[in-house]
Amino acid sequence: MSPRRRILLVGVLALLAGFFVPDMVKSLLELVWGRAQWFCGLATIGAVCEPGRPFMPLLPLLTELLVLVAAGFAVWGAARWCLRPVHDLAAPMANLGPQNLGYRIRRGGRDELAGLARSIDDMLDRVTAGYEGQRRFAANASHELRTPLAVQRTLIEVGMTQSLTGEQLELLTAQLLATNERNERLIEGLLALSESDQGLRSSTPQRLEQIVTGVLAAYADRAAEAGVTVEARLSPRILTGERVLLERLVTNLVENGIKYNRPGGRLTVTVGGDPALTVANSGQAVPAEAVDGLFEPFRRLARDRTNQGGGAGLGLAIARSITQAHGGIIAARPGADGGLRVDVHLPHVG
Repeated sequence: MSPRRRILLVGVLALLAGFFVPDMVKSLLELVWGRAQWFCGLATIGAVCEPGRPFMPLLPLLTELLVLVAAGFAVWGAARWCLRPVHDLAAPMANLGPQNLGYRIRRGGRDELAGLARSIDDMLDRVTAGYEGQRRFAANASHELRTPLAVQRTLIEVGMTQSLTGEQLELLTAQLLATNERNERLIEGLLALSESDQGLRSSTPQRLEQIVTGVLAAYADRAAEAGVTVEARLSPRILTGERVLLERLVTNLVENGIKYNRPGGRLTVTVGGDPALTVANSGQAVPAEAVDGLFEPFRRLARDRTNQGGGAGLGLAIARSITQAHGGIIAARPGADGGLRVDVHLPHVG
């Protein structure tokens, strides 16, 4: 029986008791009082009742007290009976942990407790997905860090066991420096992703077109070196957020648009109403079924994209996290002439 039906049944019984119990108690008191008067009126035992006669008026009060105590126990028992389904639901939930996140209640029915059980199951689905995502992220991060560290160890061991010429030493130093820079980029990306996942520390009005202008100016030389033509279509756009994170969002998208482009290609950056920001680049074709996976940490398309450039595979993951922290949505799709188009939808001010 559902808790609602149990409470309804207890309520009906309480109403019936409210109608009939007072009359029953009154009749009981009159009966007890009459019997006591008759009993003490007998000549043979009248002397026995004489010491207790001053306390006879307290008999109705004592009877009422006993009825109240009995009613209290009845209410307590009824409350436990009504809440028993909740207690039965709480027992298995107390045993949940990382070792058995696959457990689900799966309670049938349409009552409130069944709805609560379904909500708990849905919550567990989200918790499990988040836990598995964190576990994969930790495994991928460990793998990404282990590979360059192994390379560094090998290079150092080679340098220690062999006599190197000046040219070999210079090559070894350059390889160690490149590996160290890759580790720095990876750790910086992990820290940025962690900070963006924590949400906004402050939120103030920001001019998105000004942020984009600054980022494009900083990457003008790199775009020229890569042979990429940058086209900016900037309209006034004000939003609330944290400037450092918004700069990182634009930087990641612009950097990806240049890095994964082709010589003679183009990069188009648009600021407008909705989407607030669009970054589209030319390049090799990106399979439509692989686009969503690019927003996962450490996900790359080495076979399809032209230049990995030593990236850690965190650029779009950080962009998604920053967009979500600002209450927005980021989406991508293959470009019309290759490459990728990324749309960032952010809330309007006001």
